[in-house]
Amino acid sequence: MSDLKITHLFKRYGSVEILKDVNLDIKSGEFIVFVGPSGCGKSTLLRCISGLETITSGTLEIDGRVVNDVAPSKRGIAMVFQSYALYPHMTVYDNMAYALKLMNTPKAELDQKVRAAAEKLQLTKYLERLPKALSGGQRQRVAIGRAIVRDPKVFLFDEPLSNLDAALRVQMRMEIGQLKEQLAETTMVYVTHDQVEAMTMADRIVVLKDGVIQQVGTPMELYENPQSLFVAGFIGSPKMNFLTGKFAEPFKAATVGVRSEHIDIVPRDGTWNGKVIYSENLGSDSYIYVDVGSSEPIVVRQPGKASYHSGDMLSFSPRGDMFHRFDDAGQPIMH
Repeated sequence: MSDLKITHLFKRYGSVEILKDVNLDIKSGEFIVFVGPSGCGKSTLLRCISGLETITSGTLEIDGRVVNDVAPSKRGIAMVFQSYALYPHMTVYDNMAYALKLMNTPKAELDQKVRAAAEKLQLTKYLERLPKALSGGQRQRVAIGRAIVRDPKVFLFDEPLSNLDAALRVQMRMEIGQLKEQLAETTMVYVTHDQVEAMTMADRIVVLKDGVIQQVGTPMELYENPQSLFVAGFIGSPKMNFLTGKFAEPFKAATVGVRSEHIDIVPRDGTWNGKVIYSENLGSDSYIYVDVGSSEPIVVRQPGKASYHSGDMLSFSPRGDMFHRFDDAGQPIMH
């Protein structure tokens, strides 16, 4: 078991408060993703869990044991960093075996653990190579393998894919997802600024802003029922369209939000009218950017190839009740 419980956690550097009264229960075997804009405290929270940062106040428990003052190496945690942090002069095998050697693990057991991890991560044929002979994705797999061999209770990932190109990120997302299934009892906590990673990988997402948890829920709970204007705008790609003032008045709200796929183009007399300023055809989908006179263009998603061009006039409406209303404080108004 590897339950993780955070209670009234604060982190300050001098008079600067980075984390503010964080409370979070993570169940054994869960894949939790921390997301939020730069500087929101997500990496600091991860480092507090790992022991690399001290907690100013509050408690952190792993399996019911308070570990505030327990050394990082004694917490049963393994961390995978953005930078891989591999030893360049060591082979893949030796990089993965290094922590076990420091623990005086018997040679036969060490070899079995390294080879089992390499098999899981498709690294067996690279065990005698140096890191410089590997691709970025392979190096990140070695870093993950080095963590697996320690058989940790909790895996911590700090933006592990941000150094990879787009195609490799997709591949590594899939591989980490498969790893999660293979290590079903291991709790995984993952930090990213990429909400697509969060949506595709998480059992639950924790959205942070200015050191405060804004909402915790499954990806679809956050997507379909955001509890604030901030969460509504942060989760989803492209981000939710927001309209204020005269555009929101018919909805009896300070702000109305509608996702691009929940907008229907109509022949005339739609809720909003505007001029096409740009159109993106992506093959499977098209995104049409429409100027309705608000501060930002409205993005309308259409399946397949759209035949709209700059200057075309469009009329469109939210589909049914597929819109979100928010008050002046950015809190949701229920339909």
